[in-house]
Amino acid sequence: MWGGWWLLIGMGADEPAFPGISRWRPQIWRVLQAGDAIPDKSGSPARVCRVLQVDSTGDRGLAEVAAAQRGLVHRAQLRALGISRGSYNHRLASGSLHRVLPSVLSLVHPLIEPWAAETAALLYAGDDAVLSHETAAAVWGLAAIPSFVAITLIDRKIEPQPQLRQHRVKTLDIRDVTIHNGFPVTSPARTLIDCAARGDIEDMLNEARAQKLVTDEGLRAAAARCPGRSGTAAVLRMLEAEQDTGYDQSRAERLLKRLIAEAELERAVHNVKVEGKRVDAYWPRHGLILEVDGHQWHGHRQAFERDRARDQKLVAAGYAVVRVTWRQLTERPLVVVAVIAKALARRDPK
Repeated sequence: MWGGWWLLIGMGADEPAFPGISRWRPQIWRVLQAGDAIPDKSGSPARVCRVLQVDSTGDRGLAEVAAAQRGLVHRAQLRALGISRGSYNHRLASGSLHRVLPSVLSLVHPLIEPWAAETAALLYAGDDAVLSHETAAAVWGLAAIPSFVAITLIDRKIEPQPQLRQHRVKTLDIRDVTIHNGFPVTSPARTLIDCAARGDIEDMLNEARAQKLVTDEGLRAAAARCPGRSGTAAVLRMLEAEQDTGYDQSRAERLLKRLIAEAELERAVHNVKVEGKRVDAYWPRHGLILEVDGHQWHGHRQAFERDRARDQKLVAAGYAVVRVTWRQLTERPLVVVAVIAKALARRDPK
């Protein structure tokens, strides 16, 4: 048995899939193989299909299919396995199959295997569908798994479902989609652009940089491939703001002092050592430490790990550590003031 989602590079809608496809038996849904059969056409539109071949039919084949799909099976796969409509209805009535989505069934209820909901969504959507937006961010480890599944459909649509959040595009460049953890998913750069259209992605961007999933050059290239998307402008503004203002420790200190004074908050001491670690701002009476992160200094894995080890030591010694970003300090100063005020209030020794 073998299976998975495959990317088909640069195939037009009227082009045949692959010669010799009929030699695969039995065919479960669609059986296609990507690789040397077509040339690499970087920059071409991508197609996505589900690839699955099993050696058996009937109950044995069903078990193989479900094992490859986190306990899930598509109605078309049941037909390909030789399971009749009557047998299908009997299994539903007896509880040996459970409907998860229209045309998608599960051998277990409720769904307990990790990523089963995402698998079900892709099986329901069929070909030319990828995980995207918030769900793609979770797959890449940039955010928590959302309560819904976000998918992007390439030049097609499906019937809406309550648990699905679907987006449609005319095409997806092959450079903006990949297979990760067994799923077809938008690339990290495209995922950030998509998420930027729905909210702030600063934490996601910092994490993606720390994991070396994206570079500024890669983000700009991805943005150039989708100039009309609403998240594109937001990502480019973030990159330009970081370049134009440039993180500078002395400037950060001046800005922070001014914000604290204007907000009439308790004054901090700046650029001092606490537990042998130099910190940006420190309120001794509250045991509160504030650090300002600029991605040039903190946006790589070594610095990411170093900063967290440093924070752990300070917290273990009884201090509270708050981190704000250079962008927050320069573009959203009221947010920084609110964070400081709340932290001071919580640790007021009175």
